[in-house]
Amino acid sequence: MTRYLIAASAILFSIKLMAAPTIAAAPEQVTPLLNGLSIPQVSLTTADGKTVALQQLVQQKPSVLVFYRGGWCPYCNAQLASLREIEPALEKLGYQLIAITPDSVASINKSLKDTGGQKLNYTLLSDSHFSASSAFGLAYYLDDKTAAAYKGKLGSLLTTEAGTEKVVLPVPAVYIVNTQGEALFNYVHINYKTRLHSELLLKAAELALQ
Repeated sequence: MTRYLIAASAILFSIKLMAAPTIAAAPEQVTPLLNGLSIPQVSLTTADGKTVALQQLVQQKPSVLVFYRGGWCPYCNAQLASLREIEPALEKLGYQLIAITPDSVASINKSLKDTGGQKLNYTLLSDSHFSASSAFGLAYYLDDKTAAAYKGKLGSLLTTEAGTEKVVLPVPAVYIVNTQGEALFNYVHINYKTRLHSELLLKAAELALQ
C-alpha cells in the first residue's frame, strides 16, 4: 500500500512540474493556453500601482485579453490604437478589454496617456514579473544577439528577468474569456509583426456570446 501511495505522489509531483509556468527558449517553443481551459490564477499591477487578480477581473464580465510586447514596439502601438477603435463596440457587447504587457507601471501610464497621439480608455496591466505571460504559455527568452541590440536601443524600457537580466517577451496573443475564466477563443502568432485584425476580433467576440 505504501508503495502505491509513493508512486501516486510521484505522479502528482510530476504533473505539477509539467504544469508549472515556464519561459520558452524561443518563440517557436511556446505552449499557449488552449481553448476550453481555465485561465491561470495570476496577479498583475494596475496603472495606479495596485495588485489585482486576473481571475477576479474576468469574473466581472466577459473579457478580451490582449498580450503585447511593450509600448516601445511600433506594432504593439498600432494594435493598441486599433483596439481603441473597436473598444466601444466590445463594451456594447458586454466585454471589457484588458491589455497585458511586461512594461513597468510608469510605461503603461505613458501608453494610456498617448498611444498614436490619443489616450486609451481601456485597461492596461503590468506583468513585469512575467507571471501571466509564462502561465499562459506565451513567454520566451529573446536570443542573446537580438537582446543586446534591443538593450542598446531601448535601455531601461525593456523589462528583464530578475537574477539573469535576460530579456523576456510574450508572443502577441488575444484571448476571449467568459466570466467563469474559460478561454473561448485565442489567437497566438510567433511573428511579432502579425496581429489579429480588429474587425476579426470583434466578429469572434460576437460569436463567442452565442
